[in-house]
Amino acid sequence: MGRSLFSRLTGTPANTSANNQLVRHDDTQQSTDSSPAHVSFPSGIKVLHDCPDATIDICFVHGLTGNRESTWTAEGKPEPWPKALLPSEIGNARIITFGYDAYVVRASAASKNHLRDHADNLVNALTVDRARINASTRALIFVAHSLGGLVCKKALLSSRVNGEADLRGIFKSTKGIIFMGTPHEGSWAANWAIFPAKLLSLIKSTNINLLDTLGRGNEMLEDIQHDFLSMIANPHKKNSGGIKVMCFYEELGYGPKGICFVSKKSATLAGQNDFSIHATHENMVKFASSKDPGFHMLCGVLVKWEHEIKEETAKALADQQQQQHEGTKRPGDANPGQSGNQHTGNTYNYNSGGGNQSGNTYQSGNTYYNSGSGHQFQGSHFNGNVRF
Repeated sequence: MGRSLFSRLTGTPANTSANNQLVRHDDTQQSTDSSPAHVSFPSGIKVLHDCPDATIDICFVHGLTGNRESTWTAEGKPEPWPKALLPSEIGNARIITFGYDAYVVRASAASKNHLRDHADNLVNALTVDRARINASTRALIFVAHSLGGLVCKKALLSSRVNGEADLRGIFKSTKGIIFMGTPHEGSWAANWAIFPAKLLSLIKSTNINLLDTLGRGNEMLEDIQHDFLSMIANPHKKNSGGIKVMCFYEELGYGPKGICFVSKKSATLAGQNDFSIHATHENMVKFASSKDPGFHMLCGVLVKWEHEIKEETAKALADQQQQQHEGTKRPGDANPGQSGNQHTGNTYNYNSGGGNQSGNTYQSGNTYYNSGSGHQFQGSHFNGNVRF
């Protein structure tokens, strides 16, 4: 049975009335009991693929009513593609996924967390996870779907100004974000779903906060967008992070008119690369094989970024070593063509006598370098009148 537009947004069970169906059934994994009260919502970090020699961490963040594993799992597949397909493409990556309760309507108690709460949880979970394996400074890349992209943006903005160095480390380590159907400017569908969700709140537990944030014209959403764009506008500016960005947007919509949850305009960022995926909002992150065009493109971006990160890391290390080397040079090493020993200049105190000249005192203390291997001589001191 198909799921209505509202059920897709809020996580409510599919409406059994065929007359009320807006779309046909598609590739959405459901639990045995489709009621959100029985949907498992494991939260926090889960490692999908470990790598002892990892040079980067790739963290996947799901969206509204998503799940840290099923969001990334194609219909009929036993495992999420980041675990099944990605390790063979990027050998030096540790692949992890983050889960958080993003249901809007639940028969049992719904989470009351706001966007900023989920963002703070992401920063804290990553900090603890990476510190546990002594990888706090390892390069980090996010792949985020829908609301997950907003969570990542808010997480980076919060980490950037955090007073604790370890939590600030998430921002410093982040090298790139891949946004997949992220409503940077909001979604009309969220505005549409708010009213029926509020009606359901009379009989079920709801979290309208997330829908409010996703609505077009939401003040918090606009603030996050403004601050994030300002942060990445100049990658060379201090505290900008030099974060790489790639945006993917959905080609296929829902219903007879094929309306997309997130428009291309909202899913892309000015001045950043973007690419379309021939799928609906829900299925644009469910790759069945490595031959899927969407996977091929996304994987290409990750591989490219991995190479660039390695080059940038190597250059930064070389620059650091050069600075350390220059900082330990002795004064005599300034000119490699000289082995010169240092001779301190003699100091003369004298009065010029004769004529009408008044006696002035002159001091000379110049330093001379000798290209020979001579010894060091300390200058003598002469006091008294000197006549010429």
